[in-house]
Amino acid sequence: MVETTLLVVSGKKLTVPRILKRSLQVAIAVALTAAVFLVVIVGNGVLVGRQTSLQAGINVWLAFIKRPDILATMILTAFVTVLFVYWQRNQERKAGGSSRIQG
Repeated sequence: MVETTLLVVSGKKLTVPRILKRSLQVAIAVALTAAVFLVVIVGNGVLVGRQTSLQAGINVWLAFIKRPDILATMILTAFVTVLFVYWQRNQERKAGGSSRIQG
């Protein structure tokens, strides 16, 4: 039997397979990383004055993002991060949520 979990989208709760939820989280993380790179590359072109237009900055970004090593690094980083966050959350549950600092 496939393990299912809740996915909240636009305030609606959907029951989806766990692997689908993790895959969506990885895809969203990769898309956010690509968006950050877009801002950095286009912003660099604007601030330095080398780029003559926004289109030139976008072309540089597309050339960068389409590189297989860059894509693989972004996907691997997102995948490991998602797995780590869920692993850590499960460890906290097993410990009984007693992660408060005594002081």
